[in-house]
This record gives sequence, structure tokens and C-alpha cells, in this order.
Amino acid sequence: MQPKTIPLASKRTSTWMALLLIVALLLQACAPAAPGGVESAAPEAAPAGPVVNALGKELPPDAAPLDQQVLIYPYSGWRTFTTIDFFQAVYERADALTDLLSDSLVRLDKNFQVNPGAATEWSVDESGLVWTFKLDPNLMWNDGTPVTADDYVATFRYGADPTHAWDFSWYYQGVIKNWTQAVNGEVPVEEIGVRAVDAHTLEFTTEMPAPYLPAMLLYSAPLQKKALETHGGLYNSNPATSVSSGPYKLVEWTKDQRLVYEINPDYKGTNIPYIQRLVVVAIGQPSQLLPAYEANEIDFVWGSGTLSPADLELIENDPELSAQYHPHYGDFRTYYFAFDVSKPPFDNLLVRQAFAHVLDRDTILPNIVKRQGIPAYSFLMPGFPASNSEAFKDTYPYDVEKAKQLLAEAGYPNGEGFPKLVMKLRAEGPTPVAVAQAYAAALKEHLGVEVEVSNMDFKSYMDELNAKPTQVQFTLISYGMDYLDPSNMLGVFLSGGRHPWSNAEYDRLVKEASSFTGDPAERTRMFQEAEKILVEDAAFVFVYHQTPGDLIKPFIKGPALEPDNNGVAAWHWPGFSTFSDLLSGVYITKDVANYRQPPQ
Repeated sequence: MQPKTIPLASKRTSTWMALLLIVALLLQACAPAAPGGVESAAPEAAPAGPVVNALGKELPPDAAPLDQQVLIYPYSGWRTFTTIDFFQAVYERADALTDLLSDSLVRLDKNFQVNPGAATEWSVDESGLVWTFKLDPNLMWNDGTPVTADDYVATFRYGADPTHAWDFSWYYQGVIKNWTQAVNGEVPVEEIGVRAVDAHTLEFTTEMPAPYLPAMLLYSAPLQKKALETHGGLYNSNPATSVSSGPYKLVEWTKDQRLVYEINPDYKGTNIPYIQRLVVVAIGQPSQLLPAYEANEIDFVWGSGTLSPADLELIENDPELSAQYHPHYGDFRTYYFAFDVSKPPFDNLLVRQAFAHVLDRDTILPNIVKRQGIPAYSFLMPGFPASNSEAFKDTYPYDVEKAKQLLAEAGYPNGEGFPKLVMKLRAEGPTPVAVAQAYAAALKEHLGVEVEVSNMDFKSYMDELNAKPTQVQFTLISYGMDYLDPSNMLGVFLSGGRHPWSNAEYDRLVKEASSFTGDPAERTRMFQEAEKILVEDAAFVFVYHQTPGDLIKPFIKGPALEPDNNGVAAWHWPGFSTFSDLLSGVYITKDVANYRQPPQ
């Protein structure tokens, strides 16, 4: 059977950059002479040549010198931080700059389009099950060994190994052949559907047609097979054993204080950065982020739940800060309340419906969430494929009298006999905590239900959430996309997944739509029918779609921060990593001198 070749993304970005350079040179050549009376100090001297970094990339004319191409970025000192590698532990990277030491097979641009990364091309056979990815033969580890398909195979096997117990192993379950069975210890990891055809050809076999697989493989940055076997999965947590084939290399990691990357002069890939040095510093609590930013101790603040309502008010009332605040759609993240429907009291639909009717989005959004969210009536955010949010706006409107009636019908008039609840949160920032507290107060005031809000540390929460049976009875939690397809977002609620809720018809619709390769409108219809079941069963009460705003210093510029196809100029997800071309599209301008002292 002849493979069906998937067209590569166009090379418009590189062409556009080349055109910009040509235009800049033409403008420079046509610039008028200095006005009379202003003399050049050395009119006979030749103009300085362009500044080029160690990878041969020419800096723009307004760029700061190479020694000032430094980005100072915060990480969450209140979260567990053990690794900078996705396949080691997703939830132990503490919002730091990570995943910089190797290239994933694909990467995204600011319009969320999938482009070649380590893979130069890919194709799928006629069955729709076997995918072939051709690797860039130029890629090298900085110990002098080539990057090969064996590195990717070793990495995926490590992710599926039950002894590793990867905290993101669910991601490829039901997609890569035998992945679920390997994770469960039923087959050896050598039997998963990932194999090296030759040194530069990687093959994936899926359980069913998966047209979204290339997008899904955003999360495919490999570990080095040799280092993994010699030192274990944490080899990149120590500069002495760290090995890089990516745009940066690790040069320092002072635990609980900072880590430092420098540009990797041995990088042979195509995601070539401007910025020479990355300094990632610990911030103890979310409340310290804005003061650190104002004191020019950090260059960036991510707004995903970390900025408090007071912070947002301060930003809105400060013209300088407001100009540095860049709202965007982030990863299309939705915050929602979830219930353990496997046991009382939330196994009763009437109880869940009562809780849904007491959520007052019209008060919570403007007073707490402010610019960082829009009301959510379903899971898929407006703008995300198959989103149908407005259709569910009136499914469970705010209606206190209706909520009281439903709770009474469930056997708990005025909350009598209803057990006290603990609403558990996953190491959330000030805004989600305030939302949870507001909802808890409403449940007490209107339904007579006592709710304690407990903001747990990340690991303890995840351990309780993933326990079988789950130990999280009631929670406010969020989820954002990993790839731009409804199969990803709606797949979170499939039976056996994140939550104990299970619905056979929902499972059928999501699975059939996910592998459907026919009319896109029919695929959308199936996803929307599935989401209707999700909303109406009220196992989840959707609160708000996050529209985070990041604070970015004015001296950080570049094509990646220019408006996308929707006119949004922002630090787009998935951020500064090899998963995105943002890494190669930002630089530090000479204006940095107005904010911090040049290095001595």
C-alpha cells in the first residue's frame, strides 16, 4: 500500500523573516544623511557589521548586545520541581522553562498550526494505523553522538514502563498500540507501537485511526537513550550528566533557588533562538510574582491563576503595567467543579443539579476572575474546534429556588442531613481559590451545605485524585488542551480517566468521532452530542474559560509576539520550549538598559 503523505507546513515564516531583513537593509540604505551641524565622530569608519550569535543567527538592529540577551523567568517555588523533562514527570516541572534540551517531532506556531520539528515529514498508510516520521539527520547530542530513532523509542518505552509510573501515561492510552497494556504491566514495553525502522525513520502504530496523531506528538521530546540507561531519567537534573540536542544546554541548577541555561553551540536543529542565556528563579508564593516583576527581578509573569483579584485591579489602574499585560486564550483551559458520582451524595442526579443551579457566574466573573476568564456553560471554550458553549447557557442557569427544590426532592430539605464537604484544590493560585470560596459560601447560604476549601500541595492532590477509588469527593479543577482537537479535551472524561464518572454513550460518541476521517461537519456533530451528555448529567459544573493575561517586559520583542491570525499579540501556549517556535521568535531589545544594569 502506498502511504498518504501529509503535506508539510509552508515555509512562509522563514520567507517572511527574509523579506523583513531585506526591507530593513533597504530602509537602512535609503536613510537620509544626518542633518547639518551634526557630525559623525568617525565619518570614514565602516559601519559595524550585524551581530550574529553562536548558532549563526543574526540579531535584529534594535537587539541588545549578546551579553544582554538574557531572559529572567520565574518558576513556582511552591510546587515540586525535580525535572526539566516532560517524559520524566509532567507535574514536577513547577511552571519553569523546561523541555529545551531536545526537539519534539513537531512544534506549534502562534496560530496553533503543526509544523515540522525533529521530524522533517510524516505519512500514514492506507489503513490509517501506521505512521512514519522521517527525522532530521543533522540532529546531534552535544556529547557528539547523533540523535536517532532509538532515542525516541527508548523514551516512549520509558513513558509506558509501569516501574517508571509516569504521571502522564494516560495521554497515549488507547492511541498507541499496546500502550495501555504496557502501562498496566500486561505486555512488555518492547511491544508498544513505536519502533525504529532505521536510524532516521520512526514508526508509530495506533489502536485505531488517529488523524490527530501528529498534533498529539507535540509531546515527544526525547531523552538520550545512552544517558537514560546510564544515569536514569533524572540525568538532566544535574549539569554534570545533562546532555542536550536542543537549542539550550543546562549549566547550573541550584536547588530551590535557580537554574541557568545557555545557548547550545552544538545545536543542529531548526528552532534557533536569539536569546543567549535563560535564568530561571524561584518565587516563593504567587503573591510575590507581581512585586518581583515591578522590581525588575523577573521579566515575565504568567497569568494562569497566579495573579490575585487585587493584582488584576492594580494592573488595570496602572497605565504602565496595563500596557505590559497581554491577554490571550492560553491553552483553552476550563475551570470546573467535579463530583465523585460513584457514591453518595453525588450519585444522585438531583443533588448535582441543585449544585449546578446555585453557581452564580454573573457575580463570580466580574468580581473575582475579572479579565482572566469568560463564563463557561460547557467544557469546550469558544474558538476551540466543535465548541458549542452558547447552546448550553440555559441548561443550568442560576436559580436558587430551583436549587432548593431539587435538594429537597433529593432528601435534603434546607441541607438537613447533608454531609459536610471538603472541596479540594490542586495547589491553585489566588483567583481559583477565591472562586472556590465564593461557591462554598453560596452553597452554605442558599442550600445549607457546609463546605471547607482545602488548597492542597500538587503531589498530594494528584495522588488522591488518581487513587482507585478516588479520594477526591468534590473539587474545583481545570484542564487545558494538549493538542488542538476535541478528542483531546473531551477525552479527559472517558470512562477510566481522570474522574469516576462513566457514560457508555458518551464514550461511544467521543471514540467514534476521534477516529472519524469523513465529513468534518459530521465529526463535529458527534463531539457536540457527546458534550451535551456531559453537561446535562451535571457530574461537572463548568465555571469559566480562562483567558489568562501575561505580564511581559517591553524590552522583549520579536515576530512571535506580533499579532496572530486573530489579532492577538501574546506569549502563546505552549510557551518558551522546543514545543513552540516562540523560542526562536523573541529577543531582548536595547531598551533592557532602562530596566536593569548590564552584566559586568
